[in-house]
Amino acid sequence: MNKKTIGRLLFILSIALFIFQMGYLFLHASYELEYVDNRLFYAFNILIVAGMVVSIFLLFTIPKTWKIVSYVTAGILILLQGGLILNQSQQTKQIVSFSPDMKNQFVLKEDRNTGEAVYYRTYYRIFARPKEVLPYKTQGEFKLKWLENDIAALTYKASDNSIHQYIGTYGARDSGISYTYVGPTIQGQWEGNGARVDSKPEGISVNYNGKSGQYSWDEVVQFGTIAIVLMHDGEAEWTIGLNENFQSHSNDPKPPSGEITLYPASMGKVEPVSLTIVESKKSGMITSPGFF
Repeated sequence: MNKKTIGRLLFILSIALFIFQMGYLFLHASYELEYVDNRLFYAFNILIVAGMVVSIFLLFTIPKTWKIVSYVTAGILILLQGGLILNQSQQTKQIVSFSPDMKNQFVLKEDRNTGEAVYYRTYYRIFARPKEVLPYKTQGEFKLKWLENDIAALTYKASDNSIHQYIGTYGARDSGISYTYVGPTIQGQWEGNGARVDSKPEGISVNYNGKSGQYSWDEVVQFGTIAIVLMHDGEAEWTIGLNENFQSHSNDPKPPSGEITLYPASMGKVEPVSLTIVESKKSGMITSPGFF
């Protein structure tokens, strides 16, 4: 491939990327669409400048004076965009995490000045739209753990040092035909690796590593249709997620099957625990918990 061909290719790619950026600005203004990482906008601008300069040098014979001017101008523009990238990093803390199977993305952006953190839903891998502001102002400490390929648990500290969990969910169980509540679908007793979870008509109880708790349905917050967070005195204590092999058997007499995951709400080093059902309690009415 000769220089002219490379130059034409770089020129076309630079123009295409410029048009892409203009389209992004329109979508951002009209539909609140953003890049999953705000710094991508400035990185693309650097690629446009570099591509245009190199393509012009390859396609045309430029006098030495104009080459120097071009180099200086391009350098200034690239440094400017680099400075904007650093400024963006100082203003906004961004979490972009892929699921283990690389099919889902968890995206969170926190304004470092105000402590406001926003959870985003992604589109086409590179774009995202704000879905929800986290209910508590944060202090910049986050811990993210993928419990399943479609369940991401974010543990964070609020400005008052209280612990909270926000769960990103990207799937469903039982074919996702209708909205289901996690609490009623796991009625029964679940055990595994020293942990025990009991889901009963009056609520959920948890026992693990000497720590236990009783939670009424008013203290259960649901995320999507596959995860819940158990709260006590305004703080998160546990997340319970439905594993991908979970089946509720809600329309037949069989007990729930598969596994659920119990995950402690802690900023320390903790690991999720898988539990299987040992006793089913499919009868009885359970009040629907709150959900997100």
